[in-house]
Amino acid sequence: MTQGAGEGPDVWPGGAEPAVPGAPYTPTERDLPVIEGAGPLYVVGDVHGYLEELRAALREAGLIDGSDAWAAGNARLWFLGDFTDRGPDGVGVLDLVMRLSAEAAAAGGYCKALLGNHELLLLGACRFGDAPVESAAGTGSFKTAWLLNGGQHSDMERLEDHHLQWMSRLDSLALADGHLLMHSDTTSYLEYGSTVEDVNDAIWQALQRNDVEETWELFRKFTKRFAFRDDAGPQTARELLDTYGGRRIVHGHSPIPYLTGETGGADGDGEGGDEPPGARVTGPYVYADSLAVAMDGGVTMAGKLLVASLPLTQE
Repeated sequence: MTQGAGEGPDVWPGGAEPAVPGAPYTPTERDLPVIEGAGPLYVVGDVHGYLEELRAALREAGLIDGSDAWAAGNARLWFLGDFTDRGPDGVGVLDLVMRLSAEAAAAGGYCKALLGNHELLLLGACRFGDAPVESAAGTGSFKTAWLLNGGQHSDMERLEDHHLQWMSRLDSLALADGHLLMHSDTTSYLEYGSTVEDVNDAIWQALQRNDVEETWELFRKFTKRFAFRDDAGPQTARELLDTYGGRRIVHGHSPIPYLTGETGGADGDGEGGDEPPGARVTGPYVYADSLAVAMDGGVTMAGKLLVASLPLTQE
């Protein structure tokens, strides 16, 4: 069982708070009820601050209307993480997802989200700033790593406590209709427990301890990628499915152009001449003997911000 350790676009440098007062519903609460089979199931890949692209994709899927209000009744929607960094309006993305969580719940559906490595990165930059950590290339800091990975000063200036509370309470794994949902295509989840509930509790508790080294270790582990890509990928996928349940893994994190070989490296040098590396992405990528589905369409490299209905109708 092999996987890359941090390949791709991510680079490294040299007790829960109360709910928002007065809110009738808050997506920062953990253990909100999830009604299986209540309505159609959708997943959204990495957004990375591309708010307008997200709005367009959600409208095309019929999940929101022209006023950006929830329009999908009892549908179920999962975001796979990485809401901020690289794109122009990460805080706008957070605000939209949090509002849709309340509106979907009121309509009998739900809108939920998973923790991505960029949420860990942003939380670390806000909590620990320039505090030194031991990175692969020497002592660095969360703030330096955040800037190297597309951190936007405009996001940092607009972040409020409720954004940070919400991110720190996100689950890391979920099961929905036989799909094991996760952000990173890594085996690092296995280090935090043998059930979905154990993993979610272990990572949630680690974030509540507010320790710089522990948070850095989480970030480091969940930047790993490509666990299901190579010859051993199907067996690795089966190991996670046998451990946590489900028939198929659905993940974000690794852009589809990297998984398919459409680019030559982390900088997005593709094989298609002047064509942007994400331009050929048209939908989710099913691979690893059909045991894994990649949902990061590469919006940061002129790719598609993917919203898909599960199970996939075409593979």
